[in-house]
Amino acid sequence: MATIVVQRPKLAWHERWFLSTLAKGLKITLSHGLKTFLQIAGKKPKVTMEYPEQKWDEHLPEHYRGAPTLVTDEHGRERCVSCQLCEFICPPKAIKITPGEIPSDDPWAKVEKRPQAFDIDMIRCIYCGMCEEVCPEQAIFLRKDYAITGLSRKEMVHDKAKLYEIGGVRTGLVNKWNELK
Repeated sequence: MATIVVQRPKLAWHERWFLSTLAKGLKITLSHGLKTFLQIAGKKPKVTMEYPEQKWDEHLPEHYRGAPTLVTDEHGRERCVSCQLCEFICPPKAIKITPGEIPSDDPWAKVEKRPQAFDIDMIRCIYCGMCEEVCPEQAIFLRKDYAITGLSRKEMVHDKAKLYEIGGVRTGLVNKWNELK
């Protein structure tokens, strides 16, 4: 094998001592400091948002992905069929589903199963949106919420009841309840 020798460029004296780099860094720092000083003095409008008082709610982009939640249809029925696709595709494994059967005397016995337990660990969730994309029944949606808090790890695991509570109702065709399917 041939040996390749790479020639290093010759640096000037100010480059060897990092003086030009230091001058560029000071220039950037001083320009930002001057802009901040002018904003404080009232010469220019503020750029930063003061979080507790001001919220991003009206400024969120259309494609923003927030926390996942479960939704019901307009009749209050569960959309989820416990197919567990969202659990299998979740990269951090934040979703845990325990499927349960629907009794044969139930008016909605056409569907074979529903979730007995559905938990999402919001600490592990990375808000990627893959669960929403893979759901065949459109039962899981990402809501536009960025302030999810809890005092303990247990509070950050949202169970089925909490997911339905914060998810709300979605209208539209649900294949689960379609009599033709």
